[in-house]
Amino acid sequence: MAVTIEDIKKLRHLTSAGLTDCKNALIESNGDMEAAVEILRKKGQAVAAKREDREASEGCVLSKHEGDFAAVVALKCETDFVAKNAGFVELTQKILDAAVANRIQNIEDLKALAIDGRSVADLIIEETGKTGEKCELGAYECLTAPAVTSYNHFGNKLATIVAFNTAGADASVLRDIAMQAAAMNPVAATIEQVPEKIRQQELEIGREKAREEGKPEAILDRIAEGRLNKFYKESVLVEQEFVKDPSMNVAKYLNSALAGLTVVDFKRVNLNED
Repeated sequence: MAVTIEDIKKLRHLTSAGLTDCKNALIESNGDMEAAVEILRKKGQAVAAKREDREASEGCVLSKHEGDFAAVVALKCETDFVAKNAGFVELTQKILDAAVANRIQNIEDLKALAIDGRSVADLIIEETGKTGEKCELGAYECLTAPAVTSYNHFGNKLATIVAFNTAGADASVLRDIAMQAAAMNPVAATIEQVPEKIRQQELEIGREKAREEGKPEAILDRIAEGRLNKFYKESVLVEQEFVKDPSMNVAKYLNSALAGLTVVDFKRVNLNED
């Protein structure tokens, strides 16, 4: 049977595949819409299998918050050309919107989540078929708290979400902290959250530096503790100098905006090297 432009447009709406791919699938399926969708899905699977050993080091990272829930998604591909493609960015946003709307808690549940009747995993396979590149869900993080915020850095390679202990602060204050986390790449939100392994590594580095400087063994631990405190000021979010006003740290800035306000957690996803 003859394939009409209306059928091609309908299949394109269902799958977001290219016009030529939609036309060929409809011809192959003799106009059967469901069969054409399956053909395009299998094409994506075939391309995905061929690209399995390739590295997906580029991509699109987006974050969003709604109410007391925030999430960040990284959809990865092989080249920056595909990462900047409007269709690829749109798919990333669609996955993120669905994750937030359904308050998805982990990456496996996100892959299984259905959007317009197809799972996120299948949508990503279809994207592989359209782009000819390996596409994969590279990261998913979420936070729930009395107040949350999100920040997307220019270029869609870096995004952050931040959780706070109480609601009521101006949105611009919360966003300032999300931008701080993006710019300063802290290792933890608070001193208590710094992993013990990192704490011990910094102490040992401090001792070794003191030895190299010829300091007596008896005071090495005290010197190391002092250098650890300096590390906290540089690498712990609430202890860092506030980027917009270095006269205060992040903790003081938050408390000045709303008494008792502080960060309880954050997530930072970056496809570039820090």
